[in-house]
Order: sequence, then C-alpha cells, then structure tokens
Amino acid sequence: MFDELNDLYQQVILDHCRQPRNFHPLQPASCSAQGHNPLCGDQLTLYLALDGEVIKDASFVGDGCCISKASASLLTESVKGKTRAEVQTLFEQVHEMVTTGRAAENVGKLSVFAGVHKFPTRVKCAILAWHAAMAALRGDGQPVSTENNPAGTGDL
Repeated sequence: MFDELNDLYQQVILDHCRQPRNFHPLQPASCSAQGHNPLCGDQLTLYLALDGEVIKDASFVGDGCCISKASASLLTESVKGKTRAEVQTLFEQVHEMVTTGRAAENVGKLSVFAGVHKFPTRVKCAILAWHAAMAALRGDGQPVSTENNPAGTGDL
C-alpha cells in the first residue's frame, strides 16, 4: 500500500512539474514576490490578486527543479479563495509537513510533499514558493532566498 501511495505522490509531483498550473504572469496582481534557492538554482516570481483579505487568483513564473515547480503549481491552486490568515495557517502546516513528514488532515493535495523531509536538501525546494507567498502578502518588496531564510524558520 505504501509503495502505491508513494508512486501516486510521485505522479502528482511529476504532473505539476511538467504541466504547471497557473504558470504565467498575473496582470493585474495586487502583490508579488521573487524567490531564489541558490542551492538548487530555483527562481520564481509569485503573483497574488487580492479582493480585500481574500486571494482571488494566484500564478507564478520561473524555473527550477521538479519539486520547486510542482510546489509552486500546487500552491497557486491551494490558496485561491483563502484569506491571508488561512494562507498563513496553511504555510505553517506545509512547513511542518516538509520538515517533519507529519501532514495535517486539511492540506489536501499538498500532502504529496510529506516525503520531502527525508531529503533535507529538497526541503528548501518545496518551501520556496510558500516563503515567496508570505513575502508577497506582507508586501516586503524584497526577494526571498532560502539562504537568508533557512527551511527551519517560519519568518522571513
């Protein structure tokens, strides 16, 4: 059973890597942030369109490894319709999951990244888009880097 589930998770990640969802600049975007993972070479710009506190649309552009691209793709699908506070909670759950392997019940498809914790160098790939989303929501205007923000910290 475990092998079948693992295969399914790999298929979901590969699908989102090869055919990323919401892969385009979002115009007009309410906010955006750039992210960079020098260890793997991942670079992305994440765009969010807000209506008050609710994320109405999300997209990204960039280049990176399969885990980074799939994570950004799934993030853009997951945050639509959520409030800033809900995205903050989801970030915390995803961060916990990719660093420990423990997935919260309500993370949906994002649970495909639970196995990333077994590969410490890939944790930064999986969490990069999430750090960019949080920076965009804060309106920092500064690019985020996995080197400035180790995977084990929740704040940028």
